[in-house]
Amino acid sequence: MQNLLIFLIIVIAAAIIALIAFIIHRLMHPKLKEEKKDEKEIVKEELDRVLVPVDDEKTAEEISNYKDKEDDK
Repeated sequence: MQNLLIFLIIVIAAAIIALIAFIIHRLMHPKLKEEKKDEKEIVKEELDRVLVPVDDEKTAEEISNYKDKEDDK
């Protein structure tokens, strides 16, 4: 009986230490609660990061016409 009591005290003490450590971690790192972005926003940001804007007017016009042709289909 006394061994079980000692075991329970040790387990409870470990649980309290773990809970305190978790609370301190959450207080020190509040950025973990940042908002989830919409999938469309993520895709748009990634495309803006990867794609290069077209400087040539002729090429920009060809791309615009190509998009129009695709929309018609």
